[in-house]
Amino acid sequence: MTMNILKKYFLLCLVSILSFLFVSAQRVDELRWTADGGSTIVYKNSQLIQTDLATGKESILMAADKFKQNGNPIKISGYTFSTDRSKLLVFTNTARVWRYNTRGDYWVYDKNTSQWKQVGKNRPAQTLMFAKLSPDGKKVAYVSQQNIYVEDLETGTEKALTANGNRRLINGTFDWVYEEEFSCRDGFRWSPDGKQIAYWQVDAAGTRDFYMINNTDSIYSRPIPVEYPKVGEPPSSVRIGVIQVESGTNTWMNIPGDPRQHYLPRMEWTPDSRELVVQQLNRKQNETTVFLCRPTGGNVQPIITEKDEAWIDIIPSWDNDYNYGGWDWLAGGTQFIWASEKDGWRHLYKVSRDGKKETLLTPGNYDVIDIFQIDEKGGYIYFAASPENATQKYLFRIKMDGKSKPEKMSPASQPGTHDYQVSPNGKYAFHKFSNHKTPDIEEWISLPDHKGLRGQNLVDNAVKKASDENSPVEFFTVKTVDGIEMDGWMVKPLNFDPTKKYPVVFYVYSEPAGQTVTDQYGNASNFLYRGDMSQDGYFYISLDNRGTPVPKGKEWRKSIYRKIGIVNIRDQAMAAKELLKRPYMDTSRVAVWGWSGGGSATLNLMFQYPEIYKTGISIAAVAYQLTYDNIYQERYMGIPQENREDFVKGSPVTYAKNLKGNLLYIHGTGDDNVHYQNAEILINELVKYNKQFQVMPYPNRSHSLSEGQGTFNHLQTLYTSYLRLHCPPGGR
Repeated sequence: MTMNILKKYFLLCLVSILSFLFVSAQRVDELRWTADGGSTIVYKNSQLIQTDLATGKESILMAADKFKQNGNPIKISGYTFSTDRSKLLVFTNTARVWRYNTRGDYWVYDKNTSQWKQVGKNRPAQTLMFAKLSPDGKKVAYVSQQNIYVEDLETGTEKALTANGNRRLINGTFDWVYEEEFSCRDGFRWSPDGKQIAYWQVDAAGTRDFYMINNTDSIYSRPIPVEYPKVGEPPSSVRIGVIQVESGTNTWMNIPGDPRQHYLPRMEWTPDSRELVVQQLNRKQNETTVFLCRPTGGNVQPIITEKDEAWIDIIPSWDNDYNYGGWDWLAGGTQFIWASEKDGWRHLYKVSRDGKKETLLTPGNYDVIDIFQIDEKGGYIYFAASPENATQKYLFRIKMDGKSKPEKMSPASQPGTHDYQVSPNGKYAFHKFSNHKTPDIEEWISLPDHKGLRGQNLVDNAVKKASDENSPVEFFTVKTVDGIEMDGWMVKPLNFDPTKKYPVVFYVYSEPAGQTVTDQYGNASNFLYRGDMSQDGYFYISLDNRGTPVPKGKEWRKSIYRKIGIVNIRDQAMAAKELLKRPYMDTSRVAVWGWSGGGSATLNLMFQYPEIYKTGISIAAVAYQLTYDNIYQERYMGIPQENREDFVKGSPVTYAKNLKGNLLYIHGTGDDNVHYQNAEILINELVKYNKQFQVMPYPNRSHSLSEGQGTFNHLQTLYTSYLRLHCPPGGR
């Protein structure tokens, strides 16, 4: 359900992990900066290499022969250094927990002794999570089987900081729903002075299990329990504690409010180790409070309170760099950066530590899309925005004085989607670019002139080359009968003849977790279609309706509140209706498809507007909104005890009796996200009204349908053959 780009989600791409001090072992392919921002460190060809950006000179920090234990190569999935670079912590032998491989084994290499030591060797293999070196590099802390441990690297002595953890009482990590909807996985933090560890404890005892059934791994079925709070069910109780590492003394923070009616999605230390900063959300997620918490005594002080008539997004929901934590402190911890939509746009503010003074840093009628870097010494924030075109993304910077205007740094000659990893000193950046006609290209640039290092201008050259080539993708806007103007892309049939009529296929997501219309290379390709849709004679179209997370302001994004399944569906249908007025689009051959939230939209479009959509392929859809999890569904729809009719009104199953066209419904029976029960609820309703359709259950496959031999090949074949049969290609 909560996917940004469905194609990327399908391939299970990992989100970027924030590169900041004392973070757990970082992904092996992640870029690291040296403290001065003048060099980078990468792991390639089984060795660690440092590159001076000014000269391009490479030096080997750790040769390949060092990455061996007992003569055997160590397969590294992630790594991080101690502060003084004398120790290297590596993550290996990993295993999947829900979405990502976040448990496995850890080893530490000591450069002074040239020795490897296994961390947590007394713990069961492949059970360690989020291991982090202490600030002085002498200890390492980690989670294993729902408990937190700390280990002395010199003596190998291991100490359990918590001992009561189990599947229902979780220390230092999270349950399914916190991970899925708040990106909360790593659940503990070393204090900067290395004397304390702050952590989350999740009490899921009051959260009911949902049982998936494994029917294929044995001749007897096996239930798989997942502590999963359905919408309308209260959240698991969550609290934050601080443990004194030497004494083991634990103190709970006295955060007010019923813990089963609130969430605690963010927590970090202040730089002086004297306090914690904690963000709390009420259950409806339309009110947030930020507290400063004292580790000694647990007293708390509220410093920020915000309310919204719809919901409040936390920063990891729109900036993936914060998925593993982080808090942007300034002026030695006396100020911090805060994001808010309170003036109608997502902006950044500088707030004093006590919350009494705030300064708007990014004024204007535009949204901040990402934070790329905060260069406090230079006085700039580097961020992404696109005030003129919501399908694109550019680099801006602005002085942190609250008086300046933003400065666009991406060249005007490079229209499209830009991503950057900006150096801590703001002098260099790793630049990625593409647009609908320019394939992905990467380069190193200097800032603020945005020039390729050492005379290389790879992006400029690629854009110039692409401009001479024809792209099958066209971007457009369409205004509906309701006055809503929507962005879209369209791929026309190859050798298009306007005197003929062609079939039309719409690709949808439509919910607050995903934007489909972005000016990126390959974004308009159909990864499930076996062949070339344009060459076969299809129009392929996608549209972003109100409620999608595009940079058009709060009103656009939040107009869908309590109206999922209504506002987004009408916008899509009315836009399609406008497009289908074109004489070369065949209204008798109109198909729609989507995955997860897009699968739900596909069902709603087929059922609510059967006169428009004649064929639908729905994958892993929420057919009945009351089956989904509480954090996501209550954020956007409210609490069903108060407005149950909204959930029913927006659910596809409510309109299933209206089906007239051809429907293919696909779902994995092992989907822990959108449960397979949605398929059975929908099937029952369609059977009740004698509606004929086709269903494909994939045994034990998860939400991504990525497991099992031959699955993707089968899915592609099924999708393509069904579409070609019921929505035949070609002009007529």
